[in-house]
Amino acid sequence: MSTKSSSRPKAAATDGSDLSYEQALEELERLVAAMEGQQLPLDQLLQSYKRGAELLTLCRGRLQAVEQQVKLLDSGELKAWEGS
Repeated sequence: MSTKSSSRPKAAATDGSDLSYEQALEELERLVAAMEGQQLPLDQLLQSYKRGAELLTLCRGRLQAVEQQVKLLDSGELKAWEGS
């Protein structure tokens, strides 16, 4: 029985793949606000930065997938969207 993950929010304990775009963006905004508004210890600042980078990558990937789908629709090609 590990108590390590119990002190962190559920979303922060995951790799983000199960988050929706909106959830990832909301968590990213909270992280940025916390980093800007507080004097965080260096290790916590680094953790927040790493998590933020993960969330940013996830959001960009989801946006690119939607952009590709829109391009397909604009060109008259209706294909199944393979985004997650």
